[in-house]
Amino acid sequence: MITFELTGHSLIAGRPVAGTGAEFRAIAPATGEPLEPAYSQIDVDQLREATAAAAAAFTSFSSLPPERHAAFLESVADEIDGVRDLVVERAAQETGLTAVRLTGEVARTTGQLRMFAGVVRSGLFRGVRLDPARPERTPAPRLDIRQRKVALGPVAVFGASNFPLAFSTAGGDTASALAAGCPVVFKAHSSHPGTSEIVAAAITRAVRSHDLHPGVFSAIFGPGRTVGQALVTDPAIQAVGFTGSRLGGLSLVAAAAARPVPIPVYAEMSSVNPVFILPGALAGDVSDLAAGYVASAVGSSGQLCTQPGSVFVPAGERGDAFVAAVGEAITAAVGQTMLSPSIAGAWRDGVATRDEHAEVAARGVAGPGPNAPAPVIHATGLESFVSNDVLHAEIFGAASLIVRYDDVADLPAAAERLEGQLTATLHLTEDDVAQAAALIPVLERKVGRILANGWPTGVEVGHAMVHGGPFPSTSDSRTTSVGSLSIERFLRPVAYQNLPEALLPEPVKQANPWGVPRLVDGQIEGAR
Repeated sequence: MITFELTGHSLIAGRPVAGTGAEFRAIAPATGEPLEPAYSQIDVDQLREATAAAAAAFTSFSSLPPERHAAFLESVADEIDGVRDLVVERAAQETGLTAVRLTGEVARTTGQLRMFAGVVRSGLFRGVRLDPARPERTPAPRLDIRQRKVALGPVAVFGASNFPLAFSTAGGDTASALAAGCPVVFKAHSSHPGTSEIVAAAITRAVRSHDLHPGVFSAIFGPGRTVGQALVTDPAIQAVGFTGSRLGGLSLVAAAAARPVPIPVYAEMSSVNPVFILPGALAGDVSDLAAGYVASAVGSSGQLCTQPGSVFVPAGERGDAFVAAVGEAITAAVGQTMLSPSIAGAWRDGVATRDEHAEVAARGVAGPGPNAPAPVIHATGLESFVSNDVLHAEIFGAASLIVRYDDVADLPAAAERLEGQLTATLHLTEDDVAQAAALIPVLERKVGRILANGWPTGVEVGHAMVHGGPFPSTSDSRTTSVGSLSIERFLRPVAYQNLPEALLPEPVKQANPWGVPRLVDGQIEGAR
């Protein structure tokens, strides 16, 4: 296995930088013990080195030819694959997640980098539109107008606690920003600094091997209240990617909005992901359905943004059978180590609050170690759910709420009471389609992804995926943080009117030297 000596330092424009601030250590959540090495935190002046380097790198990086750009993204993926075993070992220590889960997360991380390499080669994301001049048009000639999308500028990315790889150093926000041509200043999450350093070094090697400006990527360690806020308000930063708590996301949104020149913050924050089980879905054996629910609710200790936090179940005998089967499955479930002591503590507080407002349907068994609480399922009626905002709150972890309803016709009104969500799920048969039709328009207003006869955990990385939704699931419902469409967050359109051919950028030149797909007079010209 490849060895790597952790330095405990930030990586600023390709060089290790020891911070001047207080040191911290990652805590192994399985044992509560601190891990070596200590990580030094940079100050705001040191942060400015990273943002200034990103600004200096922007012009050359954003104008890379497609093949060189795509090859760089593939090299990042190759470098991460080369340290896969090392990064899985360290991430398991820092997060308590299993090697199987983390190995899959490495594959997802490198897979989305390679997907974006394909996006860069295709050129479709450049959004080229040409309206050629028509001097003969009356009553006024039409001028030559050409449009393309350009990179916004340096992007700040904040690592997520629950995905130390796929939503972290080289995760979706970083990958899509780099694919757009935006240098990235990455603020590592304090829960898994070693994992972040290993991956940051891999990205740095790729930057170096392609002879790119070293400011294309920096990874920093620093306190959120000072360095994090300073990063968002730095004039060089033009957009922010964030996955985390609602409180943390909203603080960044507020800071970005208060800048002299505000910038967008794409924050994925909180979601309960309601599941609606319609009567037809309970007609057969309910044990498989119950097992699927429990597996989705407690997998990865429930620490997934798409965990099903509320499940609407019909009243009556078949619904009772489903709830009983869920109870059996949860009673046998053993708590898994949560990501950190603070996350486990927040889970316990949330469950204690819910205990006061809903009955406990079933509890599992606490796992070994200090941060592996027993999974729990609560239950309530639809009327109580609709009238009690406490029951709408997300509990991040292995906790879910069963809501019993008497009539399918009551579900659209109940769904109207939901906050914005990442997902909503329908379990149904053909006999339920007519009744489900009334739910669809409501769910389209409330969520970013509607799925049928499955479970929301597990997000495919592809071209059609939407991992986003109305507030507060995200800060901007028009975007997705997963899939090729996520690149759009870091682009803006520019039009070129009557410019000489010599001054036009490559994608809009008449000869189309990069061979990008183009819309000419509203018709697809096609790639070369």
